[in-house]
Amino acid sequence: MSSGLEGRVAAITGGTAGIGLGIAAALLAEGASVALMARSRDRGAAAVASLGAGDRAMFVAGDATNQAEVEGFVDAAVARFGRLDILVNNAGGATDLQPIVNLSDEEWDRVMKWNLYSTFWATRRALKVMLPSRWGRVINISSVEGKHGKAVFTPYTAAKHAINGFTKSVAREVGTEGVTVNAICPGLVITDIIRSNGPATAETMGMTFDEMVAMFSRDSALQRPVTVEEVAALAVLLASDAGSGITGAIMSVDGGTAQY
Repeated sequence: MSSGLEGRVAAITGGTAGIGLGIAAALLAEGASVALMARSRDRGAAAVASLGAGDRAMFVAGDATNQAEVEGFVDAAVARFGRLDILVNNAGGATDLQPIVNLSDEEWDRVMKWNLYSTFWATRRALKVMLPSRWGRVINISSVEGKHGKAVFTPYTAAKHAINGFTKSVAREVGTEGVTVNAICPGLVITDIIRSNGPATAETMGMTFDEMVAMFSRDSALQRPVTVEEVAALAVLLASDAGSGITGAIMSVDGGTAQY
């Protein structure tokens, strides 16, 4: 069965590494064009080069905590390709993990903008293009932490829970207009950023990086981290014609960690 993605255009925030880059590669393989946004121009150039897709891939430098830059990225994708069919809200993360009693207002606000506000800003802008064409796919990258909680991850967990609720509500708003809205909740994925930031995170949790990976793995039915490719495969399904009947869904790719 054809995916129906030939000629479609996708915009991916946080698209130059890890899950975002994996989804870009998977969508390109199905015939789509992709626009990527992240902060680093050097990483953006390297990501586009690694995809080897020629003029079907572009990069726009932008900070996901900045409304004007997020909205400008969506506009740039439309300007370059003349349309926008798929939005993947992948930007986000958790840093400076602290017990809630030590958490500053500034860090709380930064995590909310990075994860939740960027999803809102990009979705609102993209829908103004998708709704008139009566076809669109919004895919929000949430987290297993959007289904339960973990100590010292409070702002990140709160943001991902909010993204899941946002997904359900927006799906209800646009369901009759040919646009689907879904969220993917990955479990632990060992990306480059996890390898670089993971040891500090593990130290905050009172363990080594290997112990942290083992702890997350023990929480899952598969007893291992999931892969970028496994997350990207679900994104392709949700973007495709085969996924047209799926909307408002909060779907886990976590090896069976949150079994609901």
